[in-house]
Amino acid sequence: MILYHGSYTQIKNPKILFQEKGRDFGFGFYTTSIKEQAERWAVRVARLYSKQTEKEEIAIVNIYEFDEKLARNLKIKTFANPDLDWLDFVVRCRSDLDFKHGFDIVSGKIADDKVGETVEYVLAGIMRKEDAVEHLKFEKINDQTCFCTDEALKTLHFKESYEVQKISWK
Repeated sequence: MILYHGSYTQIKNPKILFQEKGRDFGFGFYTTSIKEQAERWAVRVARLYSKQTEKEEIAIVNIYEFDEKLARNLKIKTFANPDLDWLDFVVRCRSDLDFKHGFDIVSGKIADDKVGETVEYVLAGIMRKEDAVEHLKFEKINDQTCFCTDEALKTLHFKESYEVQKISWK
């Protein structure tokens, strides 16, 4: 299976990134099966990095082959739909930076800007989880796969990368 990762640099050897903010499936290396989604993410990340460095940056999409045979013995969690289990998992990962879910790979829907807003309503206690899940049934939600352990990263093989566009910091 081919997976994509948007960035401001070529990444031949992916690493798990630990940040100050929780992510949908915890800390890890995030990919998608949707090329256009990776391109949008690459532009977004390159724009942010360009402003920080005050230099021109290049939005780059990295392409990987996921070796499912190597993943056979790994703990994998797949969320087919944005249901209550998915929402509970995302809320826990986003709100508790110390939460360790124990999976090597997690895949499912992405809580992008529109979906993320709904998740934030749940976190703030503004919306019940059941109402949020019902609301999300009507959203077009992209996918993501998070590689959460070094063992999981061994299943990804870098194929190539390509430039999406140059980003000016001005």
